[in-house]
Amino acid sequence: MFAVFRCLFIRDLLLAVRRLADVLTTLFFFVIVVSLFPLGVGPEAETLRTIAPGVVWVAALLASMLALGHLFDSDFRDGTLEQMLLTPQPLSLLVLGKVMAHWVVTGLPLVLVAPLLGLQFDMAPSALPILVVSLLLGTPAISLIGAVGAALTLGVRGGSVLVSLLVLPLYIPVLIFGAGAVEAGISGLGAGAHLSLLGAILVLALCFAPVAAATALRISLE
Repeated sequence: MFAVFRCLFIRDLLLAVRRLADVLTTLFFFVIVVSLFPLGVGPEAETLRTIAPGVVWVAALLASMLALGHLFDSDFRDGTLEQMLLTPQPLSLLVLGKVMAHWVVTGLPLVLVAPLLGLQFDMAPSALPILVVSLLLGTPAISLIGAVGAALTLGVRGGSVLVSLLVLPLYIPVLIFGAGAVEAGISGLGAGAHLSLLGAILVLALCFAPVAAATALRISLE
């Protein structure tokens, strides 16, 4: 069972490397959105430090949503999803493998670039590790929740718009606790509570999102 999970994970990584433009589009969108805010708001350091956590987190959330349309679409068009339904392994495990590969190629680069972008906002060096940890906990949850929306809108005309309407309300807790962790770290209040809640959201998403996405895929393919 786990060999199939590993094979599907590696397969999706290789396909993502072949579609490198899609991966770079997500990363460039994140960099451009975050970089535009200092130009629009102005060079005042105090203002930039205040808005930095929210800006970085909103940009990461929107950038992650750009690639949701490609999560199941190519497999749906070439018939791979139908073959996945026929395998004896649980479909939820296969969905988890695809989501993890999706996060590695879209979410992980955002986490790695975020500290450099945080320097544009004059963030304190002590706040940058908190930013990285919050994104490491939050971006996988974003991918898992987004997978449910992508599965529900699979094959539907205008599915990318519907995905946004479905998942954006579910992203609100992740956004609040992710940005709140960085703000608490900057103000010296301690980010432990916010990071613990982000971890709890990630655990819940790992438990329930693959099952919900697998059920939605079965409905979409019927």
